[in-house]
Amino acid sequence: MKITDVLVDYIKCPLPGEFHPTWGSGLAQHHVGMTLVRIVTDEGLVGISAGTANGWENVVGVNTFIRSQLIGKDPLMIEQLRPIISNAKLRMGWPWMVEAALWDLAGKYCGLPVYKMWGGYTNKMKLYASTGEIRSREERMTYVQSCIDKGFRAVKLRMHSEDPEEDLEDIRAIVAKFGRQISFMVDANQADHLPGAVDINCAWDTYTALHVARELEKLNILWLEEPLARFNYEGLELIARKVDIPLAGGEKNTGLNEFKDLAERTGYHILQGDSTFCEGMFQMRKAAALAEAHNKLFIPHTWSNPCGLMANMQVAASLPNCPWFELPFEPPAYTMEMYDQVFQEGLQIEDGYITVPDRPGLGFAFREGFIEENKVPFTKESIGIRG
Repeated sequence: MKITDVLVDYIKCPLPGEFHPTWGSGLAQHHVGMTLVRIVTDEGLVGISAGTANGWENVVGVNTFIRSQLIGKDPLMIEQLRPIISNAKLRMGWPWMVEAALWDLAGKYCGLPVYKMWGGYTNKMKLYASTGEIRSREERMTYVQSCIDKGFRAVKLRMHSEDPEEDLEDIRAIVAKFGRQISFMVDANQADHLPGAVDINCAWDTYTALHVARELEKLNILWLEEPLARFNYEGLELIARKVDIPLAGGEKNTGLNEFKDLAERTGYHILQGDSTFCEGMFQMRKAAALAEAHNKLFIPHTWSNPCGLMANMQVAASLPNCPWFELPFEPPAYTMEMYDQVFQEGLQIEDGYITVPDRPGLGFAFREGFIEENKVPFTKESIGIRG
């Protein structure tokens, strides 16, 4: 089997409502940008996945730096092809959807979902609802009750107010009301900001983060996520030694060497690599093994796009050290029903657990018409050129 073509499209996946991401203060989103990759072979099999997109950057990148080097190659020799993709990352946006599409193709060739090709650990994972916005206390109370009603086992709350005490007061009130019914995690979002965010230069110092960690520890929060800038390893180690609440992070760290550092250092007990951002599915599987060797958990981050979530689900289901799976859930923009608009089969969720699809490859097929309905035509206007 040989690769005959690599097709790349820019997709705008519409959101049912406006979304104001905590990690992009001042921004409003109405769609999820996706770089859709289809790897075509001479045997008729096609591997599909999608990465993030702010515009055409990855369409141009794949066509310029990757496509010609893959044509004629055996698509099942993924580790041999990975350096082509890894080299391209120095010259474009995140290219890891190409590797995910290769794994989708390999799974279809073998007739197995990827997680079973890798040995498999579970076909059901405990689900937590992941918020994405800062809301009023009353809105969050309503949200948590709806999560309980839907069967979620935990909720991840966000902190990003100018004064952390405001967020802490809300979290104390929410835990006091619902703490016996559902578990909580907290994401401080101090390690990443979207381009254009009004607070792009802001991050907590070590002692602010330590104070927050001590307060959350009193509330039996399951973990505190990204309390410091990404490479403040010394600060993370200081906090980890002074509190019992686990620290989590790593969603935008890149490469196996960085995850080796995270696994070996004291700071993070939970690594949260994302195969859309960090360095592909199989490298994240290796990173999870590093975490396992150091008695740490690996719980993938999934806030990228619907295809990225499905790729990370395959990684997570292959791991013995992944006790939770993250579902972005922030109505009206992010709902469980939105996946029905993207895929032929929506997410299978019951009693607080998500079932991993048994379909070969990454486990999904697009709803008929989805690509054509949401593909952005390549015109001067669409790429911002005035002509």
